[in-house]
Amino acid sequence: MDTLLDPETRGANRIIPGAVDCDVHPASPAMKELMPYLDDYLSQSVVDRGIEQLTSVHYPPNAPITCREDWRGPGDAASALKRMQTHLLDGMGVGTAILNQMLGIQILFNADMGAAFARGLNDFMAREWLDKDDRLRASMVLPQQSPELCVDEIERLAGDKRFVQVMMLVMGDRPLGHQMYWPIYRAAEKHGLPIAIHAGSMYRHPLTGVGWSSYHSQDYAANAVNFQTTVTSLIAEGVFTKFPNLKVVMSESGWTWLPAYLWRMDKYWHGLRMLTPWVDRLPREIIADNFRFTLQPVDAPPDRAVLEKLMEHVGTEDLLLFSTDYPHWQFDGTECVPDGFSDSQLRKMMIDTPKATYSRL
Repeated sequence: MDTLLDPETRGANRIIPGAVDCDVHPASPAMKELMPYLDDYLSQSVVDRGIEQLTSVHYPPNAPITCREDWRGPGDAASALKRMQTHLLDGMGVGTAILNQMLGIQILFNADMGAAFARGLNDFMAREWLDKDDRLRASMVLPQQSPELCVDEIERLAGDKRFVQVMMLVMGDRPLGHQMYWPIYRAAEKHGLPIAIHAGSMYRHPLTGVGWSSYHSQDYAANAVNFQTTVTSLIAEGVFTKFPNLKVVMSESGWTWLPAYLWRMDKYWHGLRMLTPWVDRLPREIIADNFRFTLQPVDAPPDRAVLEKLMEHVGTEDLLLFSTDYPHWQFDGTECVPDGFSDSQLRKMMIDTPKATYSRL
């Protein structure tokens, strides 16, 4: 077993120089910030609909877990970038930050409008964020309403190597293994882009399998189940048989559910594989090869022994990607890595596994 870091370092900032933070959230732009990046028709449509005054309320004050109080501030891009530089890049020593923009354009029912907003949002991210700091990379935001339009956006942005992955929400029209989404995976594999499946919904269906819930706490807890369903869908539908080089990054999915899930999936594969003959190896082997999971939020007790046992049951040190989930309130101070990870695990999680996952790094 690798030597663990000295006890004095536990609970402190354990970020290795050059670490890649694989899930960082920039402030969502207000409509007036975004409008210069929209085409003329959509920009005029924004005015005609009377929504040009909409501001970003992605981190509402009465939902404190969405943003740490010491990381709040003005929502414009320049101010938000300065805060990110102060707190994350310079303050915590993150070497590269992969930005996941969560404006929510996927909930629009008009696919053409969703695609136009996605183009504008990606261009906004390139000019107002990526151009301003060489340490920043980003996910392509896709108009998930239409796989065909998703492919168009991937092809449009593929030449900008600062976009290192494409992002989809975990809850959409159908389970993400469905063949309707395969053109997206084909384009992503072609350009060496992982698929980041992030917590979030298009709100086409209830967030639980038994109907609409009453409280945000129910929806929040249900996310892990929806990620499990998505992993099952991608494997059972044969996505990785068709696209063996595709990497999928589960962002904000949690991961401590993996040991029981891996055991259950392998068990049912042995008993039911005649129904999906294209799944030609154990699900845990597919997960080890094609899936990665971001670190935060860590849904485990703050107990070193528990974390060590969890990693033992997961069976590999290569599944986790370091993330802070900035600016969400997942930890206090700079204590972004829970106690119990070995030196080799930290190195893999922060440097080696991100570089192996993101070819564009």
